Amino acid sequence: MARRHTGAGPWLGGWISIVVALALFAGAGTAFAATGGAPTPSGSPPAPASRPGAPDAAPSVGALRLVSAETAPRKSFYYGIRYPRLTYTIGSSQAVNDLRIDVVDVAGASVKTFYRNDVVPNVQDSIRWDGTGNDGRPAPNGRYRFQISAQGEAPQAMQSSAATSKLGFALYGYAFPILGNHDFGGAQSVFGAGRAGHTHQGHDVMASCGLPLVAARGGRVQYSGWDDAAGNYVVIDGRGTGLDTAYMHLLEPSPLKTGMSVRTGQALGLVGSTGSSSACHLHFEMWTAPGWYEGGSPIDPLPQLLRWDRYS
Repeated sequence: MARRHTGAGPWLGGWISIVVALALFAGAGTAFAATGGAPTPSGSPPAPASRPGAPDAAPSVGALRLVSAETAPRKSFYYGIRYPRLTYTIGSSQAVNDLRIDVVDVAGASVKTFYRNDVVPNVQDSIRWDGTGNDGRPAPNGRYRFQISAQGEAPQAMQSSAATSKLGFALYGYAFPILGNHDFGGAQSVFGAGRAGHTHQGHDVMASCGLPLVAARGGRVQYSGWDDAAGNYVVIDGRGTGLDTAYMHLLEPSPLKTGMSVRTGQALGLVGSTGSSSACHLHFEMWTAPGWYEGGSPIDPLPQLLRWDRYS
């Protein structure tokens, strides 16, 4: 639908508008945290993920007990603003202890393993997981939990069922891109609907002008600018996937610029009606590899949007 255009506008006012809108939206009693964390104007990356470490050659532990353990946030997004973080403290009859910490799925299978050697009792420690498995690939959507056990034995959680309930969380690959009330429009909103000289290459999600938009999948901003048809728009090359996502008709130029890194759930603009548009909405596109106007093809994004909407 929209092709590259070199037009650009001032963007400082865009950031101010986005920050104000996010503050008002968050203060209106809505489930803002459901998008994976409060987007920030700076787009600062989260604290780095923990290194997996390596097992001790001769692991040793005392009589272990779990003093405290908790995971936050309870809902996270791959390449998001906040990683799932385990904070824990052990007790032990030994001065130093070699631990194994697994991220396990609902079937109890280990998805990611961290080794921590010489852990001191009664001193708080933490683990951050970036959502990639032991194979280096993004973990699938689902519920997970951290499991703490001793090295050198078959992995077996030391925590009680009460503690385990605090260690569970959900991880998702995408966030729904609109923070606020919306609907999926009528016959003219769908992928493939007739347009003058072409067919609709995305799906129009109807929403009030000024509602915050966030990146459905983080990655690299492939293009940010203006097109007479798309208005203000942004294209993001999704991290860990061959799919690109495009967000069109933004109210103002996006603060995100071409080449910038963006996180899943990070603010990218406001719902608008710029360009060739007759009502406030987000025109959302998804493109297969190798990407948007790089040999890929647009696909119907509605099934994915409906899926993301159910859990975001």
